[in-house]
Amino acid sequence: MKILVNIDVPELVPAIEFYCAALGLSHNRTLDNDVAELTGGSSVIYLLQNAEGADPGRRLATPRRYCGHWTPVHLDFVVEDIEQAAERVVAAGGIRESECVQWRGSKCITFSDPFGHGFCLIEFADEAYQEGSSRIPSRKQAN
Repeated sequence: MKILVNIDVPELVPAIEFYCAALGLSHNRTLDNDVAELTGGSSVIYLLQNAEGADPGRRLATPRRYCGHWTPVHLDFVVEDIEQAAERVVAAGGIRESECVQWRGSKCITFSDPFGHGFCLIEFADEAYQEGSSRIPSRKQAN
């Protein structure tokens, strides 16, 4: 199975600039002037330009907003050096939301992109989470 990641953004160019600068992704191509394909990670990321308030026909409970918000689904980007990666994200315009939390052989810092989307940087001591706890910390706990 291949996983694609789609991120709605209000403006394509600033979003391309942020994700390329913050995470070292590459802008591979633009489709129809409103979709950007970013590569360089384990999944292809598509930035989808959608205006604030737009409803894609799904009858959303609330209109699309680009501000800080909570969602039960977010992206984790695994990095080799979390402090160096955190500096890069902040320099690109990301907002650091938490201190570094250590959990099950990992380090995690939560962020928001300039459009309000939450994501985490994770550094593993080994290849993945280690045994020892029955629950992954939520974004709220990491804050």
